[in-house]
Parts: sequence; C-alpha cells; structure tokens
Amino acid sequence: MAKIPEFNDIIYEVRGRAAWIIINRPKVYNAFRGQTLEELIMALQLAGNDKAVASIVLTGAGEKAFCTGGDQSAHEGNYDGRGVVGLPIDELQGLIRDTPKPIIARVNGFAIGGGNVLVTLCDLAIAADSAKLGQVGPKVGSFDAGWGTALLARIVGEKKAREIWYLNESYTAKEAVEMGLINKAVPMDELDAAVTKWTDTLAERSPTALAFLKRSFNADSDSIRGISNLALHAVKLYYATDESKEGVNAFNEKRKPDFHKFVD
Repeated sequence: MAKIPEFNDIIYEVRGRAAWIIINRPKVYNAFRGQTLEELIMALQLAGNDKAVASIVLTGAGEKAFCTGGDQSAHEGNYDGRGVVGLPIDELQGLIRDTPKPIIARVNGFAIGGGNVLVTLCDLAIAADSAKLGQVGPKVGSFDAGWGTALLARIVGEKKAREIWYLNESYTAKEAVEMGLINKAVPMDELDAAVTKWTDTLAERSPTALAFLKRSFNADSDSIRGISNLALHAVKLYYATDESKEGVNAFNEKRKPDFHKFVD
C-alpha cells in the first residue's frame, strides 16, 4: 500500500477493499476550497493506483452535509487555489470520470451546488433518506454549463434538469431516486451498511471488467468534457461581473439578491 499523505481538509481510509475519501469540513457543510480539491485529487490518484482498492467511496464528514459546493468564505477574487476559475475543479471532475474504479457517492446530508455535481459524476450513489439535493447557481450568481448540466440532463431528463437549475429547489432523497439522480435511499443509521454491501460486492468483481465497463459508459458522454472546459472559462469571466458578485454579496449578507439592476 502506498504511503498516505498528510491531509488537512479530507480523511482517507481504506476499509476492506474500498478507499473512503471523506471531505472533513463539517463546520462549513463540507464546502470545498482550493486546498480541499487539491487533496481530493491526490486521494483519488492514490486510490486509483492502489491495486488493493476495488472501489472508492466519496462522502462528507458528519450527518449534515455531503458537500455544498464552493466555500463562499474562501473567495480570493474568484476562488482560492489554481485552475481556470481559480479552483482545479475541472481536474477533480475529470478524475472522477477517469479513475478506472467505481466511485460511490455516500450522500449523508446536503448535496447542493458543486456537491450535487459531484453526485452526478459518481458512478453510483446511495443517500440517507434525510438528504437533500439541488442546485443554486442562478440564485447566488453562478452556473455550471458542463458536467453539471449536460450530464445531469442525460441522467434525469432535460426537462427535469432545467427545472433543477432554473428554479433552484431542493429535492428529497426519495425524489432523487425517482428521477434517477441517486440509486438508493436508506435510513441514516443504515447508510454505512448499505455502502459497505456494495463495496464488498464490487470487491468480488473483475477489476479489469469494471474498468472497461466504466470507460464504455463514459465514452458516450465524453464530449461533455470539452463543453465543460469551455464553460469554466465562461464562468471565470462571469465571476468578474457585478451581477455575479451581487449573488455572493447577498449570500454573505443574508438578503435576497437584486440581479436585474445590473442588466442594461
């Protein structure tokens, strides 16, 4: 087994034949900053290269949140860190797609914004029945015009995906199962057992067959990768506008934003 690096924002554990990658920022509902994404990338690379690991579980610490997207309090200009929009989000999303092992989203609470996109990207998803999922982009002066929209539309249907993005409602785990966004919902106290049952099953499967299956499923939608990269450049330009900044300011000031005053 490779040596596990010292992590600050995440926890990396190997349980049986599964690598558990846990976003460990519960005080901010497991929102990610640049360092969080850097560590998630390192952890996925570690798990992907470990021959003893058959599957990967992605989750958040505590019982309140899986992940609530970018940490608004960590903004320095746009976000902190590196990457097209200041965050290596494109690299992380690409790794979730490219790591040749099934990745299970263990949705233990809120999966909102960028957190919901992570659920969308994972191969499988099990949620606590108390979990809530949804998007908030236009509500806070942001958007995702790549994986979070195009891939979501393939999963839940285009009309439902537009509803999710335009209206910014939150959905229960039961509703997420019905729309196909997650595979299964269970009581919170049964969540770990349900995830472990799947990881134990995957540990008995041919890793080469699973890797080929994942690449086969991905091949049909991989054109979205180019759209996503282009969209991240557009997001960077948008974040520099007063209209986008109004969303962040209103969120931090706990008031409703007034976007239309910036529209000519």
